[in-house]
Amino acid sequence: MTSDQTTRRSVLARMILIAVVIGAAAAAFAYTAGWLSPNRLTPNAIVDAFAPPGGPALGHRRNHAKGICFTGVFEANGAGSTLSSAPMLRPGEYPVIGRFNLGSPDAHVQDATERVRGVGLQISEPGGEVWRMAMLDLPFFPVSTLKAFHALQVAAGAKDPNAMKDFIATYPEFAHFGAWAHAAPWTGSYAEETYNSLDSFIFTDASGTAHPVRWSLVPAAAAVPVPPEELAKRGADFLEEEIVQRVKTAPQQWTLVVTVANAGDPTADPSRTWPEGRSKIDVGTVIVRDIEPEPDGPCRDINYDPTVLPKGIGISDDPFPAARSSAYRRSFDLRSAEAKYYPHTASETTP
Repeated sequence: MTSDQTTRRSVLARMILIAVVIGAAAAAFAYTAGWLSPNRLTPNAIVDAFAPPGGPALGHRRNHAKGICFTGVFEANGAGSTLSSAPMLRPGEYPVIGRFNLGSPDAHVQDATERVRGVGLQISEPGGEVWRMAMLDLPFFPVSTLKAFHALQVAAGAKDPNAMKDFIATYPEFAHFGAWAHAAPWTGSYAEETYNSLDSFIFTDASGTAHPVRWSLVPAAAAVPVPPEELAKRGADFLEEEIVQRVKTAPQQWTLVVTVANAGDPTADPSRTWPEGRSKIDVGTVIVRDIEPEPDGPCRDINYDPTVLPKGIGISDDPFPAARSSAYRRSFDLRSAEAKYYPHTASETTP
């Protein structure tokens, strides 16, 4: 074989390799987008289902669109180190950036009309490890599967007045959430809420032993029930206004409580609570020291992806965190591309 033939074959081989790589990448992209299986539930489908009838709030998060930033610290007491080797569970003080929010895709929703409240939290440590959380004030998730969750979003945004009725008939488990939403007291402050991970995670200790866990932020402030009709009189943005004034008066605190599962407790279904009597460990205190409007605040560009975890903490067999991660990433990409529609200061309004 001549040198020219060898060169041509080498060039051809490289071209074939490039074509294979590009083809594989294209196929992976098509699969992720759902083009090869249009009935498969994709991040795009999940995110698109959040859009209200008038369309998404451009430049905002596709869900939990209304929120306010805060900064503070996490004071770890060291008790968490018996369960996990995560560096921010060792005794010490670690910076926190968080976001109080409402469970709605409407960036201008009336605070008194939204039942679900949430908090995003990022704890960082000097070595560069980060722990991100996305928690809700629910004691359990409304549905047990991703398919049901997508169906819920579709039904909630449908114009058909029977859509929710049909959804509940198909997914009777939702009645459990409905009962909670009807009976649980409302409060007048983000500071009076308990926020729960809902999803299960795995803490791994220094010996390599795995511990299935869930966690909660339990407020130091007492919860004061307020009827919804009374909250409606406080204005469209009373939650933000109240937390600003409350934190100006004094820092607000939550205890980070980790609940450890017993053998056989369900970890793949966040709609199922664990029985009473499970071991609960106080691993430290989250202290909120400052509140800042979101447009110029430090939480604005943080994606509170619950799979961003430090060593010593991992996901379990619960499928929701991975799905949430993909949806959050899609939402982040969309709002980043729509940045011109988002107000740059708290005084500006979205065009």
